[in-house]
Amino acid sequence: MALSYKARRRWAILILVVGLPIYIILATVLATTVVRLLGDSSLVFLLQLVIYVGLGIAWILPFKSIFLGIGQADPDADPEE
Repeated sequence: MALSYKARRRWAILILVVGLPIYIILATVLATTVVRLLGDSSLVFLLQLVIYVGLGIAWILPFKSIFLGIGQADPDADPEE
């Protein structure tokens, strides 16, 4: 079942306000854990960069359909409004 425009907007706000900060904290903990396990070196910095970039892209993939078209006008609304 496809979500209505209003439902997708509500889900998008919830994901951005609640889910994304939690995801950022988890990504930071993961990258910090890698540094602690492997020690300090330039290789660890590159691995940490790859982790941040990969997780920064990966979070949106499951939610792509929810965010699609959210910035547009409501297609279900009356044209007079």
